[in-house]
Amino acid sequence: MAPTMNDEIKTHAKTTQTSLELVEAVRELNGATLEELSEHVGISTSTVHRHLATLRDHGYVIQEGDVYRIGLKFLSMGGYAQRQVDAYPMIKEKVDQLADETGERAQFIVEERGQRVYLYTEVGESAVQTGARVGKRGEIHSSAAGKAILANLPRDRARKIVKERGLSKTGRNTITSKETLFDALDEIRNRGYAVNKQETTEGVHAVGVAVMDSEDEVLGALSVSGPANRLKADILTEELPELILGAVNELELHIEHSVN
Repeated sequence: MAPTMNDEIKTHAKTTQTSLELVEAVRELNGATLEELSEHVGISTSTVHRHLATLRDHGYVIQEGDVYRIGLKFLSMGGYAQRQVDAYPMIKEKVDQLADETGERAQFIVEERGQRVYLYTEVGESAVQTGARVGKRGEIHSSAAGKAILANLPRDRARKIVKERGLSKTGRNTITSKETLFDALDEIRNRGYAVNKQETTEGVHAVGVAVMDSEDEVLGALSVSGPANRLKADILTEELPELILGAVNELELHIEHSVN
């Protein structure tokens, strides 16, 4: 029996899925040989080689001897994706400003498919390394920026995200109860900012504020994070919120006037 159109679609989809799995594997392994990738993904080396050859020809992977690594084509695609976000130049400016003024790590985070994604991040002179990087994804309910976003989404949308993604524990103080989370989101929306006290990373606190676009929809959130021993008491509940709220107000005004 000749293959049907549905069979061809399924075959192409499977091929694409395999290529994407191999890209993820190359990233996870920080570069790998054919044999390592074959074992990691669970497919034959000949199949791995065929997919990698296509990815290499298009610049998505590079080959250094026997090792395959992620190619800079992804950098070009990532830069393009960043610039699709409204007011990205102003967002970058505000993140840089917050990092400089606080000496800590500042970032702008967006929601995509129910997760938080780092769109841009910068470190101040006193910042500690936390593993945050552009493009990194994480659970949205356990970060200050993520909670600020959830608090300002339509409640049905927020509930759908929580239902689909769950409330996994990522830190010692992560909220894992739906009732507790939505009570916290109401409070966040009322006071204008969210706080993260070691909910994502051990020893790290953060403050996040949602940024709204000209249609009063959530664009993302600005946040500042740093060591718990520095970001505490009034700094965490007064100084940082005031600073970030001011930056968000300026950013939202810029967005509004750039549209009107």
